[in-house]
Amino acid sequence: MRTELTDTTSSKIDRALLEARRAVGTPTMGLVLTLVVVTDEENAYDAVRAASEASREHPCRIIAVIKRTSRGTHRLRQHRLDAELRVGADAGSGEIVLLRLHGALIEQAGSVVLPLLVPDAPVVAWWPAEAPADPARDPLGALAQRRITDAEAGADPVGLLAERAAAYAPGDTDLTWTRLTPWRALLAAALDQKPLPVTGAAVESEADNASAELLARWLEDRLGVAVARVTTAGPVITTVRLETTGGEIRVDRPEGALATLVLPGRPDRRVALKIRSTAELLAEELRRLDADLVYASVLRGRPAQASLSA
Repeated sequence: MRTELTDTTSSKIDRALLEARRAVGTPTMGLVLTLVVVTDEENAYDAVRAASEASREHPCRIIAVIKRTSRGTHRLRQHRLDAELRVGADAGSGEIVLLRLHGALIEQAGSVVLPLLVPDAPVVAWWPAEAPADPARDPLGALAQRRITDAEAGADPVGLLAERAAAYAPGDTDLTWTRLTPWRALLAAALDQKPLPVTGAAVESEADNASAELLARWLEDRLGVAVARVTTAGPVITTVRLETTGGEIRVDRPEGALATLVLPGRPDRRVALKIRSTAELLAEELRRLDADLVYASVLRGRPAQASLSA
């Protein structure tokens, strides 16, 4: 069921949600959290689609805050809120509220969203594109226990890591870190199979890849060795090499969903290491709402002093 409201208010939206749930027989008790998606019109469709797919694992109320600016001579009323509500089959496993904020109302986004949060449920804020310099102090970020950004959406992904580190607060995370989960699991498993002292390491990736930088910092943090950053043609991270006293441990993924795991004295193995979709990354982040202390430590780690090329 879809309902459109023009030039409305938060209280009218809340009443319309209640009426829509009654009409389709959908209770609100099954919703486990509120996911606030902060975006613009250009990125709204993809962001809401990814959030809707993630809600299959985490039934939630998705509130998409779409910031609009008036253009041309036929300007809309300066303070205006339009909404589209999706409940039932049109909303997957939860509810979707699209809020289009016009003019000066953009600065009051926190007040608009607050009455629409699911009562007594955690709040997660996600910026799929441009994010504030300090998410925890942002009016919408201040409502959330968990705040998700994506440095890869910026013009200078690696440079944004310094901004994320300077403003870090417990509950902050970034999808550049989430993309590393399969890599970290595979490398940890490889060292469990071959528990050899590591004397050096290298991460090879396309230029300006923030995930590669975080992976290098994680290896330095955990192994206590210098990690070389090597620039390749990509895509994304292509190879990780660990130099050990017994030979080289290597994970190669030049392309596709399969990687090759090389361990000293053992046959090479093909392992699954696909590039995951935004919906899969978001679903992983929604599984935990506590502070990610490992991410905090890695984010504040040693930046690369120099990079190599291959």
